[in-house]
Amino acid sequence: MKPLLVIGLIVLVFGIASLFVPIPHSETHGIKSGDVKIAVTKTEHERLSPAISAVIIVAGVGLIWAGRRS
Repeated sequence: MKPLLVIGLIVLVFGIASLFVPIPHSETHGIKSGDVKIAVTKTEHERLSPAISAVIIVAGVGLIWAGRRS
């Protein structure tokens, strides 16, 4: 297969997956005093904006199309 076509397929799959799979994001807040450390870890799951996912999908389709033409 042509490299541009393979890259386009990978980008397309990531674009479609970004619509459904949330991205985990962790933050740790706390204090440290000597040998004692108190911390709280907060984990959030955020999804990409559908507009960003659409741009990634269109880019993947464009790469596939360009890979098939050359």
